[in-house]
Amino acid sequence: MSLSSVAQSPIFGISLTVLAYVFSLGINRIIKWLHPLFICSGLIVVVLLIGGVSYSDYQIGGSFIEFFLGPATVAMGVPLYKNVQKFKEKIAPLLAGIFAGSVMGLASSSALIWLFGESREIMVTMMPKSVTTPISVEIIRNLGGIPELGSVLTVLTGLLGSMIGPEVLRLFGIRDAFSIGIAVGTSSHGIGTGRLIRESDLLGSISGFSMCMAGMITSVLVIPISWLVYP
Repeated sequence: MSLSSVAQSPIFGISLTVLAYVFSLGINRIIKWLHPLFICSGLIVVVLLIGGVSYSDYQIGGSFIEFFLGPATVAMGVPLYKNVQKFKEKIAPLLAGIFAGSVMGLASSSALIWLFGESREIMVTMMPKSVTTPISVEIIRNLGGIPELGSVLTVLTGLLGSMIGPEVLRLFGIRDAFSIGIAVGTSSHGIGTGRLIRESDLLGSISGFSMCMAGMITSVLVIPISWLVYP
């Protein structure tokens, strides 16, 4: 039985994803800064290329795992509930920080594209890269961008922020939990939040809340900012 025929079973996509992720966690224990998702994605791509398996065949099983993205995102509300009192005490600076981070993310992306003279299509594809992938893809699609490229940029942004974000902040002497959580959640969405949850419930809850709020703020502001740059 060839690998291509086995790949058409849902078990193949599920097994490959789980095994690759377990292996990636082992590597992550040795190389702390290297995110498991980065290793896992690379391993899956290598196996598919070597085995001559199409992405559509892999996705037969991969879609089963994709279903759990929703429940996993909702589960981020648990640490938020545990720390709700701390949020009430600092809600004003928390919201101000998220708003400022969201605006800077949109402004810096659009300014960079404008300086290099790229098209509006590329600009709206890059602008929402700091919000979680489902929101980012919908924004890009509705504004006439390239959703496929946008999803790649969004994941890469999350991976980069997850791998070096907290360390860079601490290198500059930023150790306050709210400051770190806002910065990572606003810029690195769910991937960065997943990293912080492993450090503490408080960091994870701040980052998760920031991610959700940044998604809503970006959805509202992306249109007027894109019009300002490309009327």
